Amino acid sequence: MTIVAIDFETANERRDSACAVGLAWIADGRVVRRESRLIRPPELRFAPGNIRVHGILPADVADKPPFDAVMAAFLPDLAGGLVLAHNASFDIGVLRASLHAHGLAAPPLAYLCTVQVARRVFPDPAGCDLSKVAARLGIRFAHHDAGEDAYACAEIALAAMRETGAADMADLSRRIDLPVTRVAGGPAPPTRPAAGPISDRVMRAFRPAAPAPLRFTMRGSTGNRYDVTLEERAGAPYLRCTCMAGRHGMRCRHVKALAVGDVTDLLSDNAGDLARVFRALAAVPVASS
Repeated sequence: MTIVAIDFETANERRDSACAVGLAWIADGRVVRRESRLIRPPELRFAPGNIRVHGILPADVADKPPFDAVMAAFLPDLAGGLVLAHNASFDIGVLRASLHAHGLAAPPLAYLCTVQVARRVFPDPAGCDLSKVAARLGIRFAHHDAGEDAYACAEIALAAMRETGAADMADLSRRIDLPVTRVAGGPAPPTRPAAGPISDRVMRAFRPAAPAPLRFTMRGSTGNRYDVTLEERAGAPYLRCTCMAGRHGMRCRHVKALAVGDVTDLLSDNAGDLARVFRALAAVPVASS
């Protein structure tokens, strides 16, 4: 079975805005191959917060191939093997959303999240962010470079195998009681017909149900768990936290972290939902509390 770690960097809050990908292949208990590519996203809209994280600018990718061209050579290994990712819900979400954005079917995938692996094998009150786990294990890498992050992810998985005495990734999954997640392949999105007078009236009359409030569980400095919820106040979106500072109307560190996409202390497995938070907060110039 092909085992490959993957990491994406994105241009903005959209999952289909991949601007870089890194991959690291594992065989015989070690990393045997590494690849890194820049990607031209569908639109050259880069959020300042994303640029601060990875340092990639629109000019860096303006002449690079699009997602489908970059990933064509790698998809067979991803679809036919085991994918590793640190905070896998985000990276798998980017992969599937970007394929759909290019009118391509998402392949069936089997993946293992190394955040969850680290929480079981290398637990620490400081958290299991990629850089923190790597530092504890002595893995040297340049954080937020996609290729380097993929390499660190692979090395964390290998370290977990050694720590548990697992023979392979499947054995590691069994030993730590963390099942491999399997996602069925999805068809390419249908092409929408041009709207005529009747469909225009239907669309104007359609009112979708309001989505459930977004809630994120965060780790406090002493290990307590707090909920940060995206709510509305006077018709404007804001983030409310259940920590002491949040209950007193202050903009606490948990809210500040989520507002810029920092998932270091995120305990709930829904980092991908931050895209909805970014869109809501960007729509109206409000101060989160």
